Amino acid sequence: MDVGLKTAGGEAVRPLGLAGNPDTESRFVQTAYDAGVNVFFFYNMSFKGLTAGLGRLLKQERDRVFVATGTESRDPKEMNAYFERVRRVLGVDAVDVFFAEYVSPGDDVDEMVKAGGAIHQIREWKKEGKVRYVGATSHNRPLSLDLIRSGQIEVLMHRYNMAHRGAEAEVLPAAMEAGVPVVAFTSTRWGSLLKGHAGWKRSVPSAADCYRYVLRHPGVRLALTAPGTEIQLRENLAVLQDEGEPDADVVAEWEAYGKLVYGDGTDAFEARWP
Repeated sequence: MDVGLKTAGGEAVRPLGLAGNPDTESRFVQTAYDAGVNVFFFYNMSFKGLTAGLGRLLKQERDRVFVATGTESRDPKEMNAYFERVRRVLGVDAVDVFFAEYVSPGDDVDEMVKAGGAIHQIREWKKEGKVRYVGATSHNRPLSLDLIRSGQIEVLMHRYNMAHRGAEAEVLPAAMEAGVPVVAFTSTRWGSLLKGHAGWKRSVPSAADCYRYVLRHPGVRLALTAPGTEIQLRENLAVLQDEGEPDADVVAEWEAYGKLVYGDGTDAFEARWP
C-alpha cells in the first residue's frame, strides 16, 4: 500500500520539490511555496540559502511543509549529531523524511537494516516520532531493488531522466508493486540534457520538459528541482500548472534525444553511474 507522502497536516505532496543549490537564495523558498511547492530537500547543511528560507517558512506553515534531508554517514553517532543540528537550525521537532543517502556498492543493505545500521537508526527515530518516513537514495539499480525488497524503507530517491532510463525496467515497477514512492533526482542529468548535442537538429528540451518527462511515469511520485537563479526557478515551477501528460510523440522525441546524449555509456561519467 502506498504510504502517500503527505505533510503532517495531511496535504499530499506536490509533484515538484525544491532542492538545495549552492546558489539558492533564501527568498526562493517562499517563491516556490507560493507557487504550490510543499516539499523542500537539502542534501546537507551547506545549503544555507535554502535552510534559511525554509526556517522562516516553517515558523508559519510547519504542518503544510514537507521537510526532507539525510546524510551519507553510516555511523549512528554522526547521524544523530547531524539530525540534531537539522532540528535545531530549522526549529522543528520532526523531519518528514530522512534519507540514508547514496547507498552504493560499498554498502551492505542487510547490515544497514540491522540494529546499529543506518536505516535501522532512521527507523528508531520514526518510532520516537522524530521522523515521519524512512528513506534511502541510490544511483545503483541492484541496490535500489535490495532496498525496496528489504521492506525497511518507505521512500526511495533514485536517478531517472531522459538519458538514464534503466530504472524503467525493474526499479520503478518494483517500487510501484511495493508501494514505495520514488523521488526522482538528476532529472536534467546534472544539466547536460540542457546543453544540446551536435547530432540533434531539433529543439532541445527545457529543464521543465525534463521534469515533465520524469513525472509522466506512474512510479515517480515527485521530482526535485535545484535551480540556480530565480528565472530558472519560475520556469520550472510552470510544471505545477500542467494538465494531463505530454503527448506520446513528444515523449518519443525526448527519449530519442536522451539516447543520443547518453551515447554508448562508456565514458568515465557513465562508467561510474551506469
